[in-house]
Amino acid sequence: MGKRKEFTGVVVSDKMQKTVVVKTMHLTRHTKYSKTIRMHQKFKAHDEKGIAKLGDTVSIIETRPLSKDKRFMVKSVLKKAQKAELAGIEEIV
Repeated sequence: MGKRKEFTGVVVSDKMQKTVVVKTMHLTRHTKYSKTIRMHQKFKAHDEKGIAKLGDTVSIIETRPLSKDKRFMVKSVLKKAQKAELAGIEEIV
């Protein structure tokens, strides 16, 4: 059995029951121009206890398919959000 994927990201939505949307960022190099670009990806993650809130930095881990697009679960909350951070996230989404 292979190793499970693990990502760190910011919660951008917590409006569903037991589900949060986590936005992860990574750097990659453009193939033709060799410029470093920031890429992001959103994952839906299962949050059974509802501990992750909007703006929190969380660690998510891959799991079996739980629904049509839910393939991850929240492992832990690494950092709680501050009021000032929440205002920036609402503008992005």
